[in-house]
Amino acid sequence: MQMPPAQIHVVFALLPGSLVLDWAGPAEALRIANQVLLAQGQPAHFALHFVSPSPQSATSVGVVLTGLAPLPATLPTPAWVVLVGLPGQRIDVDHDDAHALLHWLRGLRLASGRLELVTVCAGAVLAAHAGLLAGRRATTHHQHLDELTAAEPRCDVVSNRVFVADGPLHSSAGVTTGIDLMLQRIADTCSPAVAAQVAQTMVVALRRGPHDPELSPFLHHRNHLHAALHRVQDAVGQQPQAAWNVPAMAQVAHTSPRHLTRLFLEHAGIAPLQYLRRIRLAAAEAALRAGHNVTQAAALAGFSSDTQLRRAWHHFGQPGTPSEGGSRAR
Repeated sequence: MQMPPAQIHVVFALLPGSLVLDWAGPAEALRIANQVLLAQGQPAHFALHFVSPSPQSATSVGVVLTGLAPLPATLPTPAWVVLVGLPGQRIDVDHDDAHALLHWLRGLRLASGRLELVTVCAGAVLAAHAGLLAGRRATTHHQHLDELTAAEPRCDVVSNRVFVADGPLHSSAGVTTGIDLMLQRIADTCSPAVAAQVAQTMVVALRRGPHDPELSPFLHHRNHLHAALHRVQDAVGQQPQAAWNVPAMAQVAHTSPRHLTRLFLEHAGIAPLQYLRRIRLAAAEAALRAGHNVTQAAALAGFSSDTQLRRAWHHFGQPGTPSEGGSRAR
């Protein structure tokens, strides 16, 4: 029997003046992800913790947080530590709370899948002062790029990015981009379909910076806010092998087949059956990477035959053949 994935402990380490949206947005994304998983009969995947050098702390908007846990002596595995930004043109680390946080951060030993660091906005500057960014690629808010470089000259500071991933380090440009980054982290650890549902619930568009790697096929054509269309895309993404056609998709959207086609073209920029083929191709690729042969992958993804999978493979410009795709992945 396959065991469920280990729950990830997400530790938001907050200093006085922490920018509320930097931590509240990502925290809400994780909370909603847990709700989506529970609704699907799966266990919650994220446990949220809020820690600080002091038991209470004023935020950027003046609201005081109380009952904050102390900085933990040890962290469970797996865990993410989240560092967020502070108001001002430069980050002040010359006070007792900052000294305590930096001392704690210096004791962390980052490792992918075990202990990872997530920085939002100028949280990357705090990580740099703690010595955690040497030899890493990272980004931060555009106002803090030079400050980040000065704090850690050995960091490859990347500008004009929504977020950057480098091993156990995940950094974002700031404020709302923390939500973008957390949606991607949810997609990585849960599934792109779960991330899409979280984005829909939060009424945000899934997006990435123009120079980042291409989005997962499950997230393509989701840069819209049309609820009925999201319902269809969620249903297709969760069960690509089902007997989908335009009338079946229209039933999910509670509209006519003709109107659904108009919605897809207007809001998603693609015809519904073309979208279905893209999702099935992505599902087949995942099956091939998991070790299934071409016949098995075609069936699992909803293609009627190997030939139909091969046609879709070449139609969408995938390199080589499905057989080669599976062997490359292994």
